[in-house]
Amino acid sequence: MTQTNEHFKLRHLLYPVFLPSFLFSVGESGLIPIIPASAEAMGANIATAGIIAGLGVLGTLLADIPAVKLINLLGERKAMIYAALAGAVSILLAVFASNIWMLSAGILISGACMSVFGLARHGYMTETVPLERRARALAFLGGTFRGGSFVGPLLGSVAVRFWGVQSVYLMTVVFALLAGAVLLSTKPDNMRNTPPNKGHKLWHIAKRERLKLSTLGLSATALSIARTARTIGLPLWALYIHLPVTTAALYIGIAGALDFALFYTSGQVIDRFGRKWAAAPTLFGMAISFFALSLVHDATGFLVIGLALSLSNALGSGLILVIGADLAPKDARNEFLAFFRLMNDSGQAATAPAISLLTVIFGLPLAMAGMGIIALTGAVGMWRHIARFEIS
Repeated sequence: MTQTNEHFKLRHLLYPVFLPSFLFSVGESGLIPIIPASAEAMGANIATAGIIAGLGVLGTLLADIPAVKLINLLGERKAMIYAALAGAVSILLAVFASNIWMLSAGILISGACMSVFGLARHGYMTETVPLERRARALAFLGGTFRGGSFVGPLLGSVAVRFWGVQSVYLMTVVFALLAGAVLLSTKPDNMRNTPPNKGHKLWHIAKRERLKLSTLGLSATALSIARTARTIGLPLWALYIHLPVTTAALYIGIAGALDFALFYTSGQVIDRFGRKWAAAPTLFGMAISFFALSLVHDATGFLVIGLALSLSNALGSGLILVIGADLAPKDARNEFLAFFRLMNDSGQAATAPAISLLTVIFGLPLAMAGMGIIALTGAVGMWRHIARFEIS
């Protein structure tokens, strides 16, 4: 079903894929900063509030595997519609929660819906976008995540200011419903279901494709860890060097703007020069930045490292999606992508506890250096193994 390069136009994906992805991301991103405050208001202590905030990630992990059967049964478009609607209902459960258990259930289910939505979208683009344009298309998809992550908290902060914390939950419901409405209004001919897989068991596919997963799969997971460490590490380092909160927020925002501005550049580099010329440099750049962070003790240095991390990260926009799409076998695309995504989601989920543990034992500078070692290992893995699997 993959289109030829002559017939494929990136704009064909704007309405059925990029717009609902952006809307879904806006809603989810706006909610994330609010969850701990809601849990605390219901009587949870700081530790419990943190656990509840992490239930979205847990829901994603739990649904990564079951999502395959749902998508194979319904097709990508219907699976995304149902995921958006179920996501809206799950957040409504949180809106009307009278205790932390109802709130937790809503957040957990919303994370599961994100998994279904993400896998359906990834599988659809893997099948329909020609190889020559794949990186640009997936880099643009990565840009929708970045845009949603910027707009969501901004809209959420405005909503809290004027209508209170509960309004952010309703905002998330509205954006999830809008994403579903866009998909529902998309003509089936404009987003045809891809050919179903052949019913392989997921664990059989994971075993069969274990060489790919244990090499480039782990290298992609290293990139997921490095990105999460960047998100967590910069605010922690600002606290470590006693940088004023307003200054830290401003500089992190500037760095985020650079990341967003350059997202499409990654796709152009990958499609023109090859995967490893984006994969290895982005991980190597992040590794060097993490190592250099231990030398930073003032605002200027903090800004420089923040920009260096953003520049490195921007070079790899959509890269994990591209690697997964490149490696996915034709006969078990969704099964492979589900396990590939499970590895990356697990890496993200483990990053915060790992940084906390390393900080307690060795201190924050060595914890950040540890993230640098992981990134450096991923860079070497990308450089060595991309050619091995004939990914140009």
